[in-house]
Amino acid sequence: MSDLTRQSFHGFEQIPLHEYAERAYLDYSMYVVLDRALPFLGDGLKPVQRRIIYAMSELGLNATAKPKKSARTVGDVIGKFHPHGDSACYEALVLMAQPFSYRYPLIEGQGNFGSTDDPKSFAAMRYTESKLTPIAEVLLGELGQGTVDWSPNFDGTLEEPSWMPARLPHLLLNGTTGIAVGMATDIPPHNLNEVVSACVRLLDDPDATIADLCEHVRGPDYPTAAEIITPAADLKKIYETGGGSVRARSAYIREQNNIVITALPYQVSPGKVMEQIAQQMRAKKLPWLEDIRDESDHQNPIRIVLVPRSNRVDVEQLMGHLFATTDLEKSYRVNFNVIGLDGKPQVKNLKAFLRDWLAFRQTTVVRRLNHRLDKVERRLHLLEGLLIAFLNLDEVIRIIRTEDEPKPVLMARFGLTEVQAEYILETKLKQLARLEEMKIRGEQSELAKEREKIQGILASPAKLKKLIKDELVADAKKFGDARRSPLVERGAAQAISEAELVSSEPVTIVVSEKGWVRSAKGHEVDPAGLSYREGDRLLVAVRGRSTQQAAFLDATGRSYSTAAHTLPSARGNGEPLTGRFTPASGVGFVTAAMGENDQRFLLASSFGYGFVTRFENFTGRNKAGKALLNLDEGAEVLTPVAVADPAQDWLVAISSAGQLLAFPIAELPELDRGKGNKILQIPPAKLKSGEERVIALTTVRQGGELILHCGQRKLTLSWRDLQAYAGARATRGNPLPRGFQRVDRVEPA
Repeated sequence: MSDLTRQSFHGFEQIPLHEYAERAYLDYSMYVVLDRALPFLGDGLKPVQRRIIYAMSELGLNATAKPKKSARTVGDVIGKFHPHGDSACYEALVLMAQPFSYRYPLIEGQGNFGSTDDPKSFAAMRYTESKLTPIAEVLLGELGQGTVDWSPNFDGTLEEPSWMPARLPHLLLNGTTGIAVGMATDIPPHNLNEVVSACVRLLDDPDATIADLCEHVRGPDYPTAAEIITPAADLKKIYETGGGSVRARSAYIREQNNIVITALPYQVSPGKVMEQIAQQMRAKKLPWLEDIRDESDHQNPIRIVLVPRSNRVDVEQLMGHLFATTDLEKSYRVNFNVIGLDGKPQVKNLKAFLRDWLAFRQTTVVRRLNHRLDKVERRLHLLEGLLIAFLNLDEVIRIIRTEDEPKPVLMARFGLTEVQAEYILETKLKQLARLEEMKIRGEQSELAKEREKIQGILASPAKLKKLIKDELVADAKKFGDARRSPLVERGAAQAISEAELVSSEPVTIVVSEKGWVRSAKGHEVDPAGLSYREGDRLLVAVRGRSTQQAAFLDATGRSYSTAAHTLPSARGNGEPLTGRFTPASGVGFVTAAMGENDQRFLLASSFGYGFVTRFENFTGRNKAGKALLNLDEGAEVLTPVAVADPAQDWLVAISSAGQLLAFPIAELPELDRGKGNKILQIPPAKLKSGEERVIALTTVRQGGELILHCGQRKLTLSWRDLQAYAGARATRGNPLPRGFQRVDRVEPA
């Protein structure tokens, strides 16, 4: 709807609701971006921070003054410049005073200004006092020297500076964070000396690359001694793109057998870290650690002592686990999003950032010099008038005393300008009478030299550049300090796996026919002798260690796995496998296996097909299991058999008809999954009718013996005896002796 077609109602404009909402949201968005959330590149301050610093300077709260109640400062800020909540304003003041939040604090606080454990635990503003620190002079020192534009405050009764004439790139020094509408900023703090060094390099060499500047600005410098472990190449990429992330890691030392954490990453709470470690200890996930205590005091702000159980504990591995699982190692987002000199938000790389700031600094210095030049020229002009008055003192005094309008008379008589005449008239006669030619000419000479010097600087880009450089170096010498966050490239921390945390003990995994599972300690357990639920009994038992995985196969050939140490104790009846896994409806579990990932197993079906596979292929995270053995219709999964030596061992297969075949297991392929190859020949008609099946499989080492259990009888076959049953893979084999053809189970001797 155009302005012409809009209706007016009693002098009020009417606009469509959608247009109003769109405009209101846009106005709000721009206000958040420009006037609240994002800092200005020039002075590195958000409006509320700028107003707090300015209000404190107006109250005379400089570094040498006596501090005043913080409520007084906040009252001035929200009353004169910042129509927002007092709590938010006070929080911004506190942040600038916290030495653990700001690398170079702008405010010196007295009272409770929070702690590293809880930065927001500061006292109310009526209980704290504050004043500016010496480094705040970097922002305020040139304020009254024509260096800034002034804008009216919110109600138009006062004026406030639009920015601060910063002598250093403050935004890089202290960094900042902010969330605006649709964008955010995260700028880490840096070392003052490094930043100034980069500025000087860019002044000397405008064509310097970001790689050149990174020789000076090596990385962020947080107000903590925690290590920055991000590789130099990644840091360089951050400065090239203006975005990325920085990783910081706690510093620790060894004291006898103890581990002492001496520094935490930026804004990490010691209390929270201790709680994270204690929680793992309570959950028995840190068996290597006996105790944790906090020994922090005024001399040692961070001192967390970890007491290992013994001196055999691998400290590097333990700390790596803690770095990976707690806030002892933390990542920080970086986003150099600032309001540039053009008043628009933009993500800048390091070179663009420093180049724009140096342009801002040059403009500030030129404005300061011009302002001073105007003052000098005005004073010289006035001194010229004073000299004329001195040389004609009697006549001047006579005119002032006798004339009703002395100003035009003085101007006509001595050729004075209006400004000179007014200055002479404003000077008391007693002071005029005391004028000395030497003093006037001496001041003129000094001011003339200063004027010449300023004009020389303004006329020469080289001299202007040198002045900016000298001022930067002087401030660096005055306020600079050594780097606090060491740059140390380290590999990524690895958490200790749950299996590593569990003590390695022999266990027997017992599965019942109805699918209940439990874990018994030791290998001497009699699985059949355990108590079972009514109507239930032993299905299968496998032996292994508590640090291994236990795998369970269902009737369809799918495999399911879980850590053995997580299974319930054999003191009870255990738990149903269906509580951990989700097999297909109506499908039960038929067997199990345990071993190391690289251990080989023989996996086969009752139809005489099988293959060798690593135990790793049994395991997986899927609750629905993974397909492992493909079965023909009517075939069953046989219990997997461990293969000690795939190159040398022999495979022994026995059918229900008493046929036995032995051949080198190397003839069988090694697969990850599938149906496998034929092991023992069974006539198809007998398979189809169910008359004959493979009922037993085992492996025998070369030269070993085999024991067959046939009811109450036993048959021991020596290696020589087995040679009578040797044949090629997939052949029929030879029949066992009469009376030993119904084999119940087999085992190597």
